[in-house]
Amino acid sequence: MVHILSPEHRVVIAQVAWSHVLLAFDFDGTLAPIVEDRDEAEMRPGTARLFARVCEAYPVAVISGRARDDVAHRLGSARAKYVIGNHGLEPGADMAPYESFVRAAFSELAHALGGVHGVELEDKTYSLAIHYRRSRTRREARRIIHAAIDGMVTPARVVEGKCVVNLVPPGAPDKGVALRRLRTEQGAGVALYVGDDVTDEDVFRLDEPGRLVSIRVGESPASAAPYFLRDQLEMDELLAFLLALRHMSDHATTQE
Repeated sequence: MVHILSPEHRVVIAQVAWSHVLLAFDFDGTLAPIVEDRDEAEMRPGTARLFARVCEAYPVAVISGRARDDVAHRLGSARAKYVIGNHGLEPGADMAPYESFVRAAFSELAHALGGVHGVELEDKTYSLAIHYRRSRTRREARRIIHAAIDGMVTPARVVEGKCVVNLVPPGAPDKGVALRRLRTEQGAGVALYVGDDVTDEDVFRLDEPGRLVSIRVGESPASAAPYFLRDQLEMDELLAFLLALRHMSDHATTQE
């Protein structure tokens, strides 16, 4: 992985910013810092201002593991063109099977995990999240969660996160599928995607040279993303640079 904001690699951002590009971002850990209480997650004021301006300058998508309505109201004044929830499957057609999956999985896991301290089930209508950030013994909590999942009758796709285990309906669209669909819908030649977690690897693993620039928040040798930001604080620098590039491009166009 290479640092995308290093002087020698900023040209990669410039090349896509001056093209017909779709910008796409995860929310938690990317646009907003990770917090102890997920209900308190929000963008820092400076990030929110920059992001709102980026949404005016570019077509922008937010692709989050949160439910769509949940993440949408956290964007403040920013007018992202696309807001995608539940790891890429919301909104979509024929959602009833996903609701049935969540009802069945929630019933099984509520019985298996109901008495485990610090473990919380989150019903997101179309997917399920098992949080254990508040557990005093996170490693043991994670072991118990996976044991409960292994004992389930309801089949599920398991996606690890930061102190959360996500259960997604088998065969449901993931973030990579969602990004490809949005890029086609937008008619964009290239997409730039920024994420920080295991669910974002569904985008990072896409093999699309020249059509996708993937950036991970936090360097990780296990990630398929070729570029990284050092930490979530660097998001502001990336957003500011994207704005500057678009303004340069617009100015050059008016001078022609």
